[in-house]
Amino acid sequence: MNTIQYKLITTPDELKQVVAVLAAAPAVGFDTETTGLDPHTSRARLLQLATREMSYVIDLDRFTPAQLQGVLDLLSSAHPLKIAHNAKFDAKFLLRQYGVRLGEVFDTYLASVLLSAGSESDRHGLGFVVERYLNLALDKEAQSSDWSGELTSYQLEYAARDAQVLLPLYEELERQLQEMDLMVVAQLEFDCILPVAAMELAGVYLDADLWREQIKRVRASHDAVSSELQNELARAAPQMSLFEAAPAINLDSPAQVKEALGRLGIKLEDTSEWRLQRLAPQYPVIQRLLEYRSLSKSLSSYGEGMLDFINPVTGRIHADFRQIGTPTGRMTCSAPGLQQVPHRQEYRSCFRAPQGRKLVIADYSQIEMRILADFSGDEALLQAFNSGADLHRATASQMFGVPLESVTREQRERAKSLNYGLIYGMGAEGLASRIGSTVEEAEELIARYFAAYPGVARWLREAAERALQQGSSRTASGRLWVFRLDPLDRQQLAALKRVGKNAPIQGTASDIFKRAMKLVDDALLSHDAQIINSIHDELVVECAAREAQEVARLLEDAMIAAGKEFLTKVPVVVDTVVADAWVKE
Repeated sequence: MNTIQYKLITTPDELKQVVAVLAAAPAVGFDTETTGLDPHTSRARLLQLATREMSYVIDLDRFTPAQLQGVLDLLSSAHPLKIAHNAKFDAKFLLRQYGVRLGEVFDTYLASVLLSAGSESDRHGLGFVVERYLNLALDKEAQSSDWSGELTSYQLEYAARDAQVLLPLYEELERQLQEMDLMVVAQLEFDCILPVAAMELAGVYLDADLWREQIKRVRASHDAVSSELQNELARAAPQMSLFEAAPAINLDSPAQVKEALGRLGIKLEDTSEWRLQRLAPQYPVIQRLLEYRSLSKSLSSYGEGMLDFINPVTGRIHADFRQIGTPTGRMTCSAPGLQQVPHRQEYRSCFRAPQGRKLVIADYSQIEMRILADFSGDEALLQAFNSGADLHRATASQMFGVPLESVTREQRERAKSLNYGLIYGMGAEGLASRIGSTVEEAEELIARYFAAYPGVARWLREAAERALQQGSSRTASGRLWVFRLDPLDRQQLAALKRVGKNAPIQGTASDIFKRAMKLVDDALLSHDAQIINSIHDELVVECAAREAQEVARLLEDAMIAAGKEFLTKVPVVVDTVVADAWVKE
């Protein structure tokens, strides 16, 4: 790329002139350079703001917060539009270092992800996006350099270019978003940046002592089950002499476990989870093996390693939430995976509110089923929701032709399996495995279900056909997932039909949830409260104990309002609990 025009800003007078220029621009490129990745232990060193003609590099070390007020006000306002790449990162540093909430933003990273429409081959770092959409090579070598000391002209030019390239990139990405009818979902995502940034910055509190006690209990159970399993599998080991012990089996080796089970007369093609699940009711040893694997997974995923994520400055865990983690728009979480913490009380009770504070936990009630009812317009399903009756009991009543009060627990469980399973394209074999029936019985149940809900049957069929014909799927906000499958591969086509049914539903649930995060974040601004965790259809807010009931009301109202923006035919229900820990008491 050509040499860039930039100015290094080091005095208050220069800064005032720059703010006046930038305030008159409709949009500015926006970037920061920081001394590290953690806003709690590092600082923003440079702030870069660019017009098409000039890039301004502000050395933050030369200014007091008061001297920066003019440019901070500009960053927090709706005008000009800030063009950033992965704005969540910059937003966290601004919020932590200066208490500034980033205003209206266009994020070229999120725009690129949306335009890729589920492609796993596209990469979304700034260099890759600039090359893909502007056909320019962007030098990124200085990104990992030391930004804490005296800066070189190479570093300054690098910083200036990163901000200025965002303006032509924005124009091209916006054009393509409009062309692909993705502007609505793009704005939905942009509005969610600050709530996610603030959530990550706030973090969650984990009681380390309680967590260690839980690990100790899990390890004891793991060791006990391991010992019992070794004894059970050793019974069929080759005959040993009186003075020899049976050889130990590596319980983590599929080959050794398969061989040991074979000696017990249990012949398996492999020891995959789904295969073992189907045989578990017949063989206690397989139930024990599944229990061992579950405990092993708990120790590896939720053992001592979780404590390593406690930040030494804040004493809290600050996970990384990927805002568009899946093609359906669901967020994913890593370092650590808070969304995968087991639902069991013994785990979640370790995540607590500090003294004088409370947790407010709110989740959408059966949101995906409500979306299905709204999309399909099925009269019986709409009636079930609008009546306020228990959905699974109402479904069982429809399927089995019995009054609501006569529905048995088994009938309700079977209806529940169908309600959730069919959204994910579950067939007769999957249902049979889940409820422990024959495939024929499962086929009969599915037939009864579709007879009870013919509108659902029609919508699912048409959704699968649309996916085949169009090769893509959209949510209520227009979020696009383009399926890249081999049309001659029958297994891929079957998978496409399943995804075609589920993607619009799960994706619309993501749309609703992200809108809810924005509304909740806005509603909590005047309160001592902050979103601290997000799990697909559940939000966790930490607040001052004195405000807990008011915050619970605000949270519920905002989440319902978000749902009503997308769903018009069914009531939106949010279940809210105030607690001392992350449990629904």
